[in-house]
Amino acid sequence: MPRNAVADPAPPLTHGLKQRHLSMIALGGVIGAGLFVGSGAGIAAAGPSIVVAYAISGVLVMLVMRMLGEMSAAYPSSGSFSAHAERAVGPWAGFTAGWSFWVLMCTAVGLEGIGAAQIVSGWLPGTPEWAWVALFMVVMCAANLAAVRNFGEFEFWFAALKVGAISLFLVLGVLALLGILPGTGSPGLSNLTGEGGFLPNGSEGLVIGLLASVFAYGGLETVTIAAAESENPVRGVARAVRTAMWRIAVFYIGSMAVIVALVPWDAKEVVEKGPYVAALDRLGIPGAAQLMNVVVFVALLSAMNANIYGASRMAYSLVERGQAPQALGRVSGGVPRVAVLVSSVVGFGCVLLSYWRPDDVFAWLLNMIGAVILVVWILIAVSQLRLRRLLERTEPERLAVRMWAFPVLTWVAMAGMAGVFVLMARQPDTRVQLYSTGAMTLVLAAVGYAWQRARARD
Repeated sequence: MPRNAVADPAPPLTHGLKQRHLSMIALGGVIGAGLFVGSGAGIAAAGPSIVVAYAISGVLVMLVMRMLGEMSAAYPSSGSFSAHAERAVGPWAGFTAGWSFWVLMCTAVGLEGIGAAQIVSGWLPGTPEWAWVALFMVVMCAANLAAVRNFGEFEFWFAALKVGAISLFLVLGVLALLGILPGTGSPGLSNLTGEGGFLPNGSEGLVIGLLASVFAYGGLETVTIAAAESENPVRGVARAVRTAMWRIAVFYIGSMAVIVALVPWDAKEVVEKGPYVAALDRLGIPGAAQLMNVVVFVALLSAMNANIYGASRMAYSLVERGQAPQALGRVSGGVPRVAVLVSSVVGFGCVLLSYWRPDDVFAWLLNMIGAVILVVWILIAVSQLRLRRLLERTEPERLAVRMWAFPVLTWVAMAGMAGVFVLMARQPDTRVQLYSTGAMTLVLAAVGYAWQRARARD
C-alpha cells in the first residue's frame, strides 16, 4: 500500500456463530492435535513426571486465557490479541503479533494435513500422501468459503466427537486402573514408580516434557477470534474462559495421568503409535485402538479447519487496521473469501516444501514458527497489563471478565514465559527454534515500526 494511501474500511463480517457453536469450539479447541500426536515425545522424555509438566504449563495457559478473555470481552475483535496489542502497545506490536500468527496458522494447516494424510495412507497403502492433503485442503477451504455457520457446524461435530472419545477414554482408563474393567488387570502404581521412578530422566527430562507440553496447548486462542462473529461475543468469551480451568485439568492433565499409569513410559509404542492408541492396546479392547486413530484423524482435520479460519480472520483484521493488502479484506457473503483462499494456498505450499525441500527450506520454516506462540503470549500479557489499568480508569463497565489477582498473576505469567524462553535456550533442539523465531519477530517488528512511522508522517 502506498504511504499516502488511506485504507478503506473492510466490509463487516457476519455474526453467524451460535452460542452452541462457540461453546463447543471452546470445549473441543482444548483437545487438539498436539495432545493426541505430540504428547508421546513428552512422555518419552519426562516419563511419569509428564503429569507435572502438563500441570505447570496448564497453569500458565489458564492465566494467558484469562488475560485474553478479559481483553476480548471488553473489545471483541476478529484480530483478538493482535488488535489488543495495537490498542495497548502500538500499531507495530499489532502488526508483529498478527503476521507472525498468520504464518504460524498457515504452516500448521500444512503440518496437520500431512499428519492426516499419513493416517489415511496407513489405511490405504500405496496411495500418495500429497493427493490426500490436497483433498483435505479443498474440503476445509470450501467449508470456510461458505457462510461462517458452516465453519461452526464443522467444528461443533468435530469437537463433539473429540470430547466424547476422550471422555470415554478417561472412563475406561480409570475403570482399568481400579481393576473394575473385565479382562484387564490393574497395574497399580508400578508404571509410576518402576522403570526409573517418577523422574526417570531427572530434571532435564522434566524440562523437555515441559517444553513439549507448552506447545501442545497452541490453538486455544481461536475461540476469542471466533467470538467476534458470534451472536453475543461478550457472553461467549466469558463462558469459554471461565470453563478453561476444568477443561485443561480434565482433558490434558487427567489423560496424561491415565496414560502413564496404564503404559510404561519407555514403551516403544508410546511414540510409534501414539500414547492414546498404546494405552487402549494395553487394555485389549477389540478395535479400540483403531477407533482412536479415527479420532486422531478427526482432530487433525478439525485443527486444519480451525487454523484456516484463524488465519483468514487474522488477515481480515490486519486489512481492517491498514496493515495488509486490501485485496485480502474482500468480503462476500460475510466471509473474507480471498483471505481464506490465500491462507489455504500458502498452507498447501508448505506441504509441497515438505516434499521438495525437507532438509533446508521446510526445516527452516518449522524452526521459524517454533516459539511464535510464546511471542503471542508475551504480547497478550503486556497488552492486558496496560489495557486493564486504562479500562479501570475510563470504562470499568467493560470488564465483564477480570484477571485474577491483578496485577500479581499477570507478572507471574510473564515470569513463567521468560522461564520457558530460558529453558528453550538451554536445550540444543529448541535453541534453534528460539533464535529463528526471535529473528522473524525482530524483522516483523522492524517492518511494523517503519510502517507506523511512515503512517504517522502521512
